[in-house]
Amino acid sequence: MELGIYSFGETRHDPATGRQIDAGQRMRDLVEEIVLADQVGLDVFGLGEHHRPDYVVSAPAVILAAAAARTRRIRLTSAVTVLSSEDPVRVLQDYATLDLLSEGRAEIMAGRGSFIESFPLFGYALDDYESLFTEKLDLLVKLRADQGITWSGEHRAALTGEPVYPRSEQASLPIWVAVGGTPASASRAARLGLPMAVAIIGGEPARFAPLLEYYRESGRRAGHAAAALPVGINSHGFVADSAEQAAAEFYPSFAEVMNRLGRERGWSAMSPAQYDEMRGPRGALLIGGPEEVAEKILAQHAVLKHQRFLLQVSVGPMPHDRIMRAIELFGTRVAPIVRAEVARREAA
Repeated sequence: MELGIYSFGETRHDPATGRQIDAGQRMRDLVEEIVLADQVGLDVFGLGEHHRPDYVVSAPAVILAAAAARTRRIRLTSAVTVLSSEDPVRVLQDYATLDLLSEGRAEIMAGRGSFIESFPLFGYALDDYESLFTEKLDLLVKLRADQGITWSGEHRAALTGEPVYPRSEQASLPIWVAVGGTPASASRAARLGLPMAVAIIGGEPARFAPLLEYYRESGRRAGHAAAALPVGINSHGFVADSAEQAAAEFYPSFAEVMNRLGRERGWSAMSPAQYDEMRGPRGALLIGGPEEVAEKILAQHAVLKHQRFLLQVSVGPMPHDRIMRAIELFGTRVAPIVRAEVARREAA
């Protein structure tokens, strides 16, 4: 199983003054986090695109390119690229450039995003939410396969064979489709033969098992080999030296962001009891010491049979030093346990 970290580049506030920390410093911290993830042997680092004041990553490929110059092995991906409000031509150019700079380590995770700010920002109508993503994903996949295509659609100017450069170092730049849990989204990814990443950030992870099986079966019916249909799980969590420390350190930043978003979306405030339930054995949060987090990843793997797991440890205004410690523990303590057990299961 591939293991990694993803982040939205959450902004932080100085606890002494309440002032927001400089965006440039947060970006430099992000690069340091990616460098550490590479050093401790993690497989993937992803950055999510947002266009809000509480996140600094609006151009993931730029920050990932900075990290490419300082890393050697780790794969670098968006998590996600909000494809509905992007130009697929430019997306392919950006990530092909990243792929060349990183010597073949770039990936695209395409999704519709969990916020809507990019639609008015780039001049798109929310009424076109579904058709925008469907059309642009189709174009992105076709552009990856052929440098000059003839294509026309509803939301973008037609292409009449104009070549798109540069081409990626990888023969086929990986494109994952990020889904929130709907069968239609899973079916779309399966028909195209694209890997699927599922965000599990609430409820019981086991409830996603039917969706993953539906995706795999849809892919088989579309003629795609099982090896072409890996599944990734993206979840919130945190690793510290002990379970008690992890629970105490993660709660303030997690509650802050959940309650802030809840006020925007009409959710009720999260209580400590709800937090405890979410980090329990059947909850979606993976919080604990290295052994507890590894055990929970493996429990999910026994049910979901996924090939990749990405952990978001910087949920809300988490201090940089705690993020760095969590990444270190995830790479040096959690990953060896998970990899050894998954290898044993696959050999059995």
